[in-house]
Amino acid sequence: MVVEKGRTYLLRVINSGMTNGLFFSVAGHRLTVVGSDACYTHPTTSNFILIFPGESMDLLLQANQPPHHHYYMATSPFSYQDSSDFDNTTATAILQYSTHHHHHNNDHPLLPSFPPFNDTMAAFNFSSSLRSLSNVNHSLIQVPKSITKHIYMTVSVNVIEINGTEFLSSLNNISFSNPSIDILQAYYKRINGVFGQRFPDKPPYFFNFTANEQPERLLVPRSGREVEVLEYNEEVEIVFQGTSLVLAESHPMHLHGYSFYVVGMGFGNFDKTRDPFAYNLLDPPHKNTVSIPRDGWVAIRFKADNPGVWYMHCHLERHLTWGMSTAFIVKDGECPQAKLSLPPPYMPPC
Repeated sequence: MVVEKGRTYLLRVINSGMTNGLFFSVAGHRLTVVGSDACYTHPTTSNFILIFPGESMDLLLQANQPPHHHYYMATSPFSYQDSSDFDNTTATAILQYSTHHHHHNNDHPLLPSFPPFNDTMAAFNFSSSLRSLSNVNHSLIQVPKSITKHIYMTVSVNVIEINGTEFLSSLNNISFSNPSIDILQAYYKRINGVFGQRFPDKPPYFFNFTANEQPERLLVPRSGREVEVLEYNEEVEIVFQGTSLVLAESHPMHLHGYSFYVVGMGFGNFDKTRDPFAYNLLDPPHKNTVSIPRDGWVAIRFKADNPGVWYMHCHLERHLTWGMSTAFIVKDGECPQAKLSLPPPYMPPC
């Protein structure tokens, strides 16, 4: 990437991987986050960013360093797996100034420094630093305040012993099994037996979700195809609770059809009487993907004003395929603009 000294560049970054969050940095240069998931953020400057699968960020880079060096742009994985279980190499490209003279071929590009690959606090501090661009000139923040639907959702990796160990994953102890036809079709054509409408609003039983040791009986989820049904314009709060079952990880949760406000996050078990007092309802970031801190929780809010059937899942592909997903059915509203359009006549059958 060739840059001119003195200019400012907009980098639009997306983690298109499927397995890990990634630290991203440019040697010698600071990065200013000005947007994430297609929404403006309050400018936040850092030596690195952390970006999860499916997440996007808009960064400003000022070309203000000595032009006679090469500088590495680089990514490094963020993971809680054993380091022998994932590709922990560093992916690189070179940032070069246009005034760089070619006779400096012996110049060794400068490498950026990254946090350790499993640095929980570095991940938390960066993710929790994002804020919406909210001031007198930008009054687009509309955080739902009259919550009518509270959902407390445990997010777990599980195992089951059938002819050996098989990994599963779950939300509120339900491991989602894919239907033979899509839920959208089944819902609007009233086809029975494809899905259930009783996704639980809280875990089936409570325990110390983030304890170092967990009883084996907690490791086995039930298979199901339960979805959450929401009224049109309902104001929803979801608290995602990470658990330490099998392996405590950071889970990037993604909701189709919506952006949501990330109003709080923390470590340990969510305390419904204490933690909401610390919510940020003034300028929370507006996202469509948010990562649950390892052994922690995240609270999001959104208004169910987009009718349809919307998939929600972990954006780590292995967890999605193991069952860490569900769907939200948002009912039609009263006026024509609040109803899902009928499929066009030329739409092929599923």
